[in-house]
Amino acid sequence: MSFALPPRVSDRAFARLAEIAEDAGEVKALRVAVDGGGCSGFQYDIRFDAPAEDDLVLERDGHKVLVDPVSLPFLENALIDFSEDLIGARFVIDNPNASSSCGCGISFSM
Repeated sequence: MSFALPPRVSDRAFARLAEIAEDAGEVKALRVAVDGGGCSGFQYDIRFDAPAEDDLVLERDGHKVLVDPVSLPFLENALIDFSEDLIGARFVIDNPNASSSCGCGISFSM
């Protein structure tokens, strides 16, 4: 019997949320959701949002990452990270459930 593992949030992602909160003067929760569409079938929707009653809340030092119950199965054992590279600085998802993804890293298939 296997159990679903929730997504994890990297130290870099939490550190970036702390920097954003300090710059903005307020703490905002980061929502990570999965929507249908995108060039590979599904796409990530990463934005700041208020927590909903049924969200999974991943929290450290008062900084929160939210995942809604519909998106949760798509993000099982995924790593929510923050990356700074030639493409730019952004939150990224390392998703072991994705069978393929497009070059932008926002769209994936299962």
